[in-house]
Amino acid sequence: MDEISLVTELEPTVATLIDRHVASVKEWFPHEYVPWSRGRDFVTDEEWDPREFEMPDGVRSSLFLNMLTEDNLPHYFHTIKSTFGPNGPWADWSHRWTAEEGRHLIVIRDYLTVTRAVDPVKLERARMAQVSLGEVPNPESAMHAIVYVSIQELATRISHRNTGKQLPDPVGEKLMKRVAMDENFHHIFYRDLAMAAREMDPSGFVMALEQELTNFAMPGVGIVDFKKHAAAVARAGIYDIAIHYDNIIAPLVLNHYGLADVEGLSGEAEESRERLMTFIDRLAKISERTRARAERQTAKAREHGPAQAS
Repeated sequence: MDEISLVTELEPTVATLIDRHVASVKEWFPHEYVPWSRGRDFVTDEEWDPREFEMPDGVRSSLFLNMLTEDNLPHYFHTIKSTFGPNGPWADWSHRWTAEEGRHLIVIRDYLTVTRAVDPVKLERARMAQVSLGEVPNPESAMHAIVYVSIQELATRISHRNTGKQLPDPVGEKLMKRVAMDENFHHIFYRDLAMAAREMDPSGFVMALEQELTNFAMPGVGIVDFKKHAAAVARAGIYDIAIHYDNIIAPLVLNHYGLADVEGLSGEAEESRERLMTFIDRLAKISERTRARAERQTAKAREHGPAQAS
């Protein structure tokens, strides 16, 4: 199916999913999730002291990445609107999604600033570099974009929720849980949109799925020191290959999307599915080793007592 036909034929589905989304989400206010009484003025040239809010390195790195990922919102909006068009239900959704994502960046930034959870100078310098660069995933077609965001929104929800669980602060955990709930609604929207796209063009869907899964990267790949922070996040068990497989590949791709059972594929798409299934099998083995290694490390840490927070 060509690009224009797919986008046009999906419009009624988009409209229906918007109505469902608006009826499902609950209004909330960022200022109610920020512990303002814990804040104080910043003095010019004041050195940031991590001891003011001690936490594991991986959790701090995750907050850093999560904030900067949200900060790239203008570029995501541009990509979505350029891909799906400036009018009709697609535009209605891109505007609504942008408004909701904007709340995430407001509330996380306010929380990080008030609590001094991360170095505000490094965060701002990294924000300037990230947003000036404008590096974001740029799927090659509407089908690729739909498939990618259905995966990415779920990954983001998992990352936010797991970060909150490890935050040594009930207020921060509540905040990240609230943001994760929004991301889950976004994922459900895109997941069901992807299913509609699969029905319209099963071959295009499978081939897009192969490309987006085998080359998957979170939207923050252009962030300063991204690899270093991502490694710390993985070590902390917030998001790693095992979590990716257990929470995305198995339940979404194999079960919900029913990759093995998609019918009506072209010869090219059938070959694409075979390659993707091989990739997934390899990923399952890697994730099992990752999971086993994490369990050994956890057992070792328990033997030696709790690790010191950085």
